[in-house]
Amino acid sequence: MVSYIIKRLLEMIPTLFGITLLSFFIIHLAPGKPTDVLTEMNPKITPEARERLEKLYGLDKPIVEQYWVWLKRIVYLDFGVSFSTDRRPVIEKIWDTKQPFMERRLFITFMINVLSMFVIFLVAIPIGVSSATHQYSLYDKITTTFVFVGFATPAFWLALLLMIFFGIYLDWLPISGLKSMDYESLSLFGKSWDRTRHLILPVFVSAFGGLAGLSRFMRSSMLEVIRQDYVTVARAKGIYESSVIYKHAFRNALLPIITLLGLSIPGLIGGSVIFENIFSIPGMGQLFYMSVMMRDYPLVMGILTIGAILTLLGNLLADIGYMVTDPRIRAQ
Repeated sequence: MVSYIIKRLLEMIPTLFGITLLSFFIIHLAPGKPTDVLTEMNPKITPEARERLEKLYGLDKPIVEQYWVWLKRIVYLDFGVSFSTDRRPVIEKIWDTKQPFMERRLFITFMINVLSMFVIFLVAIPIGVSSATHQYSLYDKITTTFVFVGFATPAFWLALLLMIFFGIYLDWLPISGLKSMDYESLSLFGKSWDRTRHLILPVFVSAFGGLAGLSRFMRSSMLEVIRQDYVTVARAKGIYESSVIYKHAFRNALLPIITLLGLSIPGLIGGSVIFENIFSIPGMGQLFYMSVMMRDYPLVMGILTIGAILTLLGNLLADIGYMVTDPRIRAQ
């Protein structure tokens, strides 16, 4: 097991190199330059000032040389300095050291996505299993309809509808931010309830699409497993149906779900861009959107690199999960 993990970690290095190489060149292919954001609205900027800005940011060098300079820094976990006006280091902006730990961007995004993943797995797995064991029933048809609605509903459209209905029409839930204006004056219970009310809509919007997809995957996997010969033999022995489903079939049906769990780890950052901007949540998704709009190359590359690392680690965790769940893979 240990040698396998070490081997996979070493294989990640060239893969990560290829991802960063493609990402670096692609973001430089986008029209415009970071200096355009600072100079387009200022009629007093001269061509000489533009050149000085490009030299300050290192944009006057060939793109291959720019990537080489960035790559040498990344070996020491130095993501460079942001192109924004505050000129803060990228790692400092990502980690947001000026804020309390509970209010840092990375923690906020991680917390919301972990909550949404918990909701997805808590609800989708039972729905998928029960749909498979009651195939073609009324319940199965209802859940199938729910799945298609979940797949077809855009997240931003659903978020806006929920904001209008629950936030404006009913005035039950807040529609932006993570805390109210009077948060500091509330009691401990009041602060907890205030945070919970602010998280309900973002967590639901984040979980809705994944809930539909995972329940369908679980149903398909369960249907495939319960048709296997060993399940038929277990039923022929007179074992209770609940034991057949949850003791014999359920564990093997989880194997594809483990893969999805591993691949969902990158979504802890990437999947937050839409709902964090809609609900004005100061997380990594909002920071990534702002960095793209500002053409802040170092900050974009820093977030993309973190996302790439999470993707590779997610694949590794999925493989380890396979080995833990299926003894046949451990034997190999």
